[in-house]
Amino acid sequence: MKIIIAGAGEVGFHLAKLLSFESQDITLIDTYKESLAYADSHLDIRVLKGDATSIAVLKDAQVEKSDLVIGVTSSETTNLTLCIMAKQLGCKRTIARISNTEFIRNKEALNFEKLGVDELISPEELAATEIQLLLNQSAFNESYEFEDGALIMIGVCLPKSAPFVGKMVKEAARIFPELNFMPIAIQRVGTQYTIIPRGDTEFMKGDQVYFITSKEGLDDLLKLTGKEKRQIKNVMIHGGSKLGYKTARDLCGKRFNVKLIEKDKDRAMQLADDLPNALVINADGRIVEVLEEENLDAMDAFISVTSNSETNIMSCLVAKSRNIKKTIALVENMDYFQLSHTIGIDTLINKKLLAANNIFKHIRRGEVVAMTRLNNLNAEILEFVVKDCSAVNGQIIKELDFPRSATIGGVVRDGDGIIALGDFKILEGDRVVVCCLPRSIPKIEKLFL
Repeated sequence: MKIIIAGAGEVGFHLAKLLSFESQDITLIDTYKESLAYADSHLDIRVLKGDATSIAVLKDAQVEKSDLVIGVTSSETTNLTLCIMAKQLGCKRTIARISNTEFIRNKEALNFEKLGVDELISPEELAATEIQLLLNQSAFNESYEFEDGALIMIGVCLPKSAPFVGKMVKEAARIFPELNFMPIAIQRVGTQYTIIPRGDTEFMKGDQVYFITSKEGLDDLLKLTGKEKRQIKNVMIHGGSKLGYKTARDLCGKRFNVKLIEKDKDRAMQLADDLPNALVINADGRIVEVLEEENLDAMDAFISVTSNSETNIMSCLVAKSRNIKKTIALVENMDYFQLSHTIGIDTLINKKLLAANNIFKHIRRGEVVAMTRLNNLNAEILEFVVKDCSAVNGQIIKELDFPRSATIGGVVRDGDGIIALGDFKILEGDRVVVCCLPRSIPKIEKLFL
């Protein structure tokens, strides 16, 4: 695909990096030479200095031949203008990053597609949604829902007490035949290797295991992994950033008791006006005494979303030392993901990764309706819609020529989530959830074209 990315900031560079690894034809545009220099020297892409809303610059980037234009500059207006212009100049598909989430909530009424903007993304909104989902599934360190929860992906670190530790997948299936979940990916403790489990794969103590399950299977999974289903009600948020505000707003709407700490007085006053159902405190959340004075010990969850990754990590470690049930830290450095489970923080979230996941589903071939990349794992989870012409249509799973580095986690049929085993027959209209390593993606895409 020929893809143009406007904005060489964190999101734009991260996207360009991921897409260049897949040998896509990438052009990265930015007004600042310094922002482009690192990308030019480290990535196999074309860089172009200039204003992304300039017709001359877009023609230089060959926008008329492009399959996708992505506007991820810091300016919402620039991104929207770029997408409208690119579509008029012949681009097939456009995606704009925005900060005003009212646009997303009123997307159909405003009819952005008619204007030329096919998709809107807000990294802050995506992160706020991710946080809310993590609080709802508080026993697990990662969570993702397909089709409004018909199927759920969860990640959990296996304790020694888990009854299937030391057993192979096929042995566990024989011992617990009634269970409604499927392991789709494993990361061994102390390694960075991703394993797509097969029947002879052994579960080991300390494994970070990702399962696909249905709502009915969640309780069984909790029991077997030795995790508690913990009720989250009282939440402390450190940082009144856009993400802090959106998270507090959403949680208040779900009747959580929210306490938000912001050190800037003017910002704290504004947040207090905008969030009448939250308790906003003007204080420095980096100071342990402040957290103690604000009854940190009485909180069920602590979320740190300041602009400083290190501050967020350290604040969560303080909260974890007070036996807070759930800690979530916002980080910008992708390398920090390797530390989350070893240093004791329950979950790290990254806006760049969430935005990239949302955009990547538009790059995959086949009708992909959802996609997520597993944190710190070299694996993707894709949700395909089976079409009449798809190679998998009418086929039994065990008879498919499926690569060993991929597995089917489940199927959503008529709104119901099904853990599909080898004898399951795939039909047109099914939504199939597949977990795969990058090398198997082209073969998987062909099966669902």
